[in-house]
Amino acid sequence: MIALGGAIGTGLFYGSADAISLAGPSILLAYALGGAVIFLVVRAMGEMSVHTPSSGAFSRYAYDYWSPCAGFVSGWNYWFNYTVVSMAELTVIGTYVRYWLPGMPDWLTAAIVLVSITAVNLVGVRSFGEFEFWFALVKVVAIVGMIVLGAVVIGLAVNSGSSLPDPSFAHLVDRGGFFPNGLSGMSASLVVVMFSFGGVELIGITAGEADDPKRSIPRAVNQVVYRILVFYIGALLIIMAVVPWDRINGKLSPFVQIFDSVGVTAAAHILNAVVVTAALSVYNSGLYSNGRMLHSLAEQGNAPRFLAKLSPRGVPVRGVLVSSAITAAAVVLKIALPDKAFSILLSTALAAGIINWTMIMITQIRFRAKIGAEEASRLTFRLPGGKAASFSALAFLALVVVLMAASPDYRPSVIAAPVWIVALLVGYAAKRFAARRRRRA
Repeated sequence: MIALGGAIGTGLFYGSADAISLAGPSILLAYALGGAVIFLVVRAMGEMSVHTPSSGAFSRYAYDYWSPCAGFVSGWNYWFNYTVVSMAELTVIGTYVRYWLPGMPDWLTAAIVLVSITAVNLVGVRSFGEFEFWFALVKVVAIVGMIVLGAVVIGLAVNSGSSLPDPSFAHLVDRGGFFPNGLSGMSASLVVVMFSFGGVELIGITAGEADDPKRSIPRAVNQVVYRILVFYIGALLIIMAVVPWDRINGKLSPFVQIFDSVGVTAAAHILNAVVVTAALSVYNSGLYSNGRMLHSLAEQGNAPRFLAKLSPRGVPVRGVLVSSAITAAAVVLKIALPDKAFSILLSTALAAGIINWTMIMITQIRFRAKIGAEEASRLTFRLPGGKAASFSALAFLALVVVLMAASPDYRPSVIAAPVWIVALLVGYAAKRFAARRRRRA
């Protein structure tokens, strides 16, 4: 449920409008392709998590099986990634709330959410788990309900919006075909699609605190990916059948717009409450993982030691508070750039996410090499396809980077990513230099 909570959020409920405008109905194929690659990434993560459960798994495995430098880069990049994702959630939640309260400033909504979710994460992992379970359950039930109600609306041709054609699955092909913008349009949509899948790798972070990771992690990995594909593809199929893809305007969540447009206002209000819950859920997951990543980095000596301290309840309070304080920059960004804040954060988060996924796949390759063929043959949970699967996933991620570089909106993040990696390498070198000076003293 934590992995579902991390992955079913703004990317689906809000960002899918941009993806649909790029690809039209072929967005369904884009989600299938992206989901297949993310499945490989999560299976690679799961293979290492089952073998060696560890909270803060990303940096721990990179540290152990690749190098201390890789552990430093992986941990700080993941923390940065989810910090930016959390900031993106804060910038967009005000859009949902304005459906009910048009005069409510977006920055005020973001500030209220920031304080409330931080308080939840300070109580303890059980409190976090309970909140995230119910957050995720609300989303899952709502998406299933939306699919069922949408199917009824389509079957009965419910439509009180005179400006729209009646709902029909024919809309998937009658407005320029399944590929209205060609293969290039579908390819361009992969950028938004991959952002939508960010968060599934949270399964690895939770391994160290799961009661029985050797049982629960494989089950979670195997179930979560196909469930997400069903929710994404099924939900978007219904959306584009109720409201033609070229009429989805992005002013509201597409989930809300489809029922608002055809006059089913009660469902629109319910789904707007769900998308608010979704944003809360992803922000909750982000703050949880960020606090634990800082704790893991501090234990490795890759972050200030004061971040390694746990509360009596086992909560990395200082890591949570530091992460929350930095995430507050989203409130400032929303005030300064209200119309561009979300797109800036989305592209930044995706660039950092691709670095994370790439490092997971490379770490998994090095993990297999380090444990040796004999021990690898005894793995109870493994990545199917071996090296071929690993390199296929890496090639696909490289393709997404090329697509980002081809887009003026995403190009700055592609340019900034190498600079960010160099900055992390410099940080690691400075840390090593300081450690040598202390030893000499």
